[in-house]
Amino acid sequence: MDLAKITAEVSALARQTASFVKEATLAFKKDSIEYKGLNDLVSYVDKQTEERLVAGLRVILPEAGFIAEEGTATRTEDQDYAWIIDPVDGTTNYIHGLPIFAISIALLHKDKIVSGVVFEINREECFSAWLGGGAYLNDEPIKVSAVNSLSESLLATGFPYYDFQLTDQYLAILKELMQKSHGLRRMGSAAVDLAYTACGRFEGFFEYNLKPWDVAAGTLIVQEAGGTVSDFKGGDDFIFGRELIAACGAFKELQEVIATHWNYGK
Repeated sequence: MDLAKITAEVSALARQTASFVKEATLAFKKDSIEYKGLNDLVSYVDKQTEERLVAGLRVILPEAGFIAEEGTATRTEDQDYAWIIDPVDGTTNYIHGLPIFAISIALLHKDKIVSGVVFEINREECFSAWLGGGAYLNDEPIKVSAVNSLSESLLATGFPYYDFQLTDQYLAILKELMQKSHGLRRMGSAAVDLAYTACGRFEGFFEYNLKPWDVAAGTLIVQEAGGTVSDFKGGDDFIFGRELIAACGAFKELQEVIATHWNYGK
């Protein structure tokens, strides 16, 4: 399979679909918001964007199934390939008019991500990678930051918005990292956070309560850019395990701070 070709085709589809999302902002009204759960928002833009992406991806790789945020779940046991899609990662930003949201598309082969595209819609930045092929921003190679110490790092994170059981532990992590880094940022889109980590704008990103469509593409892009990705324990259950750390050379220090405070028994 020509992963470079597939990634290029997915990038073109994401760019085309992003134009629809930008045009839809002009007519968007907040009374069209739906709630999937506590603070878990969705709009017709998410649903229509997913429909467009699914149609395009079926042409690119007809044999693949789908795992997608807004309900397209067609993967069967006999399908080795599946697209993991977030049509608008950063829906809450989108609804409130904050220009930080992205399309995220990853191709899963059995249990491994082999291609990923994150298209940051407002800046028209296409981050892409395929397994063994490196990472790119608008077709130019990218690498993670050369910073090796936590003290020189700018970090990204997300805040819990529906499951607050581990909030105290998370706040303890934030408190220590505030004192040991250049600071923390909360962008509101895990896909964007990972893409920015891949190109060196952030030295690291961490969050929990994540879904596979939030992170599948971005984690591969970070890895292909030379970064390290793990779950909070330092293991490899970060696509479906709901938590992850992604970082450059400061990874070990960051992971140690998180592990110190993250107690699953509490």
